[in-house]
Amino acid sequence: MKVVVTGASSAFARALLPALCRAAAIEAVTGIDARPLRFAHPKLSAVALDSSDSAVAGILPGHEALVHLVSCTALKPEGSVEGAEPGVRGAHKLFHAAHAAGLQRLIHVSSASVYGPAVHANEQAALRPLAGFAYAEQQAHLEQLLAIDFRECVRLRPHVIVGPHAHRHVKALLRQPFYPRLPDPQPLFQCVHEDDLATAVLLCLQSDARGAYNIASEDSISLRDAIRARHMLSIGLSESVARSGLRLASRVLGHGLDPIWLERVSHTLLINCRRAAIELGWRASYGAREAIAATT
Repeated sequence: MKVVVTGASSAFARALLPALCRAAAIEAVTGIDARPLRFAHPKLSAVALDSSDSAVAGILPGHEALVHLVSCTALKPEGSVEGAEPGVRGAHKLFHAAHAAGLQRLIHVSSASVYGPAVHANEQAALRPLAGFAYAEQQAHLEQLLAIDFRECVRLRPHVIVGPHAHRHVKALLRQPFYPRLPDPQPLFQCVHEDDLATAVLLCLQSDARGAYNIASEDSISLRDAIRARHMLSIGLSESVARSGLRLASRVLGHGLDPIWLERVSHTLLINCRRAAIELGWRASYGAREAIAATT
């Protein structure tokens, strides 16, 4: 099988590309991104293009599968809608081009954040991303379009992706020793180790999977407990102080973590991954605490 991966310089791609290249069933991988790839392998060919570039359509023929990841260049500051609609349109056009080129397997790596606050949400739950969380709103919009136009398309919905190559926002959140003081019971979230998510992608490539699949650890954790587990000395802050601190770090110190993340961790989001277990045979090999501990 020959696979195209868009967004090939993204954080998750650093775990996915090696997994694809190790798989005996994968003959070749074409990584497309405007930024240089951070992995090299004899099976891997790099193409320096943005995934929304019309020239990508000429690269797709001859491949059997597309795995679409969000490119580093496509990420916008949280809370900003600038560029969101063009990003959705560009990805939508990419899937139309892949379908026209005859690719049999279409996989989009979305996000569990499309649900917004939820408890044990399955794949039939309504998509209600937090208002102002541009990434989640964009993913929800794109998923709706893909569900209409390409029913065979796989839409993976991983919870927070952690591991050695986790996104810089996730690393920034876990590295700092502060957590917002929130009333008990603490809001809970799940996560997924990057290697477990890569396994889910491989299972989808090698099966007749279609539609949405939740991907996450079986257990959950609160941000307070995650921070306490990583820091001998951790400090709880009021929500107003935590929000001001994030804003200062983002705007003045270049910390890169937008205050919308405080809103995210103030709500419980738990998802049900039974469909992935039954139809794909997928199970997380890392628990939440173990996966977070691997995020360095």
